[in-house]
Amino acid sequence: MDVKKILITNAAIDVIEELKDKFGPLMFHQSGGCCDGSSPMCFEDGDFKIGDSDVLLGTIYGCLFYMSRDQYEYWKHTQLTLDVTPGRGSSFSLEIPMGVRFLIRSRLFTMEELETLQKNDEAASN
Repeated sequence: MDVKKILITNAAIDVIEELKDKFGPLMFHQSGGCCDGSSPMCFEDGDFKIGDSDVLLGTIYGCLFYMSRDQYEYWKHTQLTLDVTPGRGSSFSLEIPMGVRFLIRSRLFTMEELETLQKNDEAASN
C-alpha cells in the first residue's frame, strides 16, 4: 500500500504551474503559527531556510513540502491535501498577488495506513 502524507488538488496544480512559470522551482512550508501563519506558504526553492525543527512530508507536483516539527506532532495522524481558495492571505506566500491562497484540507489516516507509515519510517531510519 502506497500511503502519502501530502496530496494536491488539480486547482493547486494550476496555481503551481503559473507560479513555476514566473519564479522557477518552488517549495512549501507549513508552520504552526496563528492566523495566516498556519497556512501553507509557497516560496521560490531555497528562499525559506529549512532547519532541524522542520519535517519533510514529501514532494507534491515537483515541490518539496515541509512542516514545522511541532505542527507535525499535532497532524502526524492526518493525510494533508494542498488546495487553493479565492481570497488574499496576509502572508509572504507567492500566490497572494493572484487573488488566491493555499490551504490545507485533512483527513485522519486509517489504522492500516498508520501501520504502513510506521513501517516505512522504520525502514527509512535503518
